[in-house]
Amino acid sequence: MNVLLDNFPEFRDGFIGTVSITAVSSVIALVLGVVIAGFRVSPVPPLRYFGTAWVTLMRNTPLTLLFLIFFFVVPEILFPGMSPFVLGSLALGFYTSSFVCEAVRSGINTVPLGQAEAARSIGMTFAQTLRIVVFPQATRTVIPPMSSIFIALTKNSAIAGAFSNTELFGWQKLMSDQGYAIIPVFIWVALGYLVVTFTISGLFRLLERRMEVAR
Repeated sequence: MNVLLDNFPEFRDGFIGTVSITAVSSVIALVLGVVIAGFRVSPVPPLRYFGTAWVTLMRNTPLTLLFLIFFFVVPEILFPGMSPFVLGSLALGFYTSSFVCEAVRSGINTVPLGQAEAARSIGMTFAQTLRIVVFPQATRTVIPPMSSIFIALTKNSAIAGAFSNTELFGWQKLMSDQGYAIIPVFIWVALGYLVVTFTISGLFRLLERRMEVAR
């Protein structure tokens, strides 16, 4: 208990850092994943090729390598002076977007093809068909796997601590460097992650129940 009480401000900052980078990268992953999923089912071949290439590249690139690219290559070529928080959020968001994309695409495939054909027959564009007809129905199927994806994102945020971001696992390293016993430190870090992941799981369970009622 002493390790937490003696270093609570640092622990609090690490916890807030983990929540912040998880929240921002989740929004990036969700928006980008939905867009890429739309590309993957698009009738336009270049968009389909781009979506496939994006998913293949992101899913098969180690996350640590992606962080290295964002921290040491992207600032040199595109956006110099970006903060570690922004770079870390982008790396996590881009990586997770490929998993979000596949979950959304699987949900889209559960919607009967006749519904999309009926929408097009009354003059709806492809974008309108997705937004008004397909996505609302696919959401019910997508929610359960999304919970697992965002919980995994929370745990992946630990890598950001190695790239100048303040987060829970970085607090663990700081405490270890100061000579505190490793087991109590890991217990507090694990409890911090459990609070975040249980909150995400609870929110998705609530959303899933609401969608079941809507059914």
